[in-house]
Amino acid sequence: MDLTSRKCVPCEGGIPKLEGPALDPLLAAVPAWDRRGDKIHRHLRFADFAAAMAFVNAMAAVAEAEGHHPDFEVHGWNHVDVTIWTHAAGGLTENDFILAAKLDALPEARGARA
Repeated sequence: MDLTSRKCVPCEGGIPKLEGPALDPLLAAVPAWDRRGDKIHRHLRFADFAAAMAFVNAMAAVAEAEGHHPDFEVHGWNHVDVTIWTHAAGGLTENDFILAAKLDALPEARGARA
C-alpha cells in the first residue's frame, strides 16, 4: 500500500474514525508507528540537536502541505516524539497514515533510530 502517493483530504467533522480490521492494512503500511488507542505514535532519536530540528522543520513543511498537523515534542537534545490522529473524527482516519508514511519517507527521518 503506497500511502505516500496519496493526499490528505480536508476533514472538518462528519468523517467516522477507523476501527477494528479496517486499521490493520494501514498499520502494516507504517511499521515504525505504534498504535496508542485512537492515535499513532513514533519516537525518533537523532545523532544531534541539529538533525532533530532538521526533521522537525521538514515535518512542518509536509504537514502544512497536507493540511494535517501532528502533535510533536522535542526533548533531550536529540529526541522527537510525534503523535498523529484526526481531531475532527476523534480518532484515526486514512489521513493519519498518509501523513505518517510521508514523514517516514523524509530523508531526515531515515537517519533516525527508534
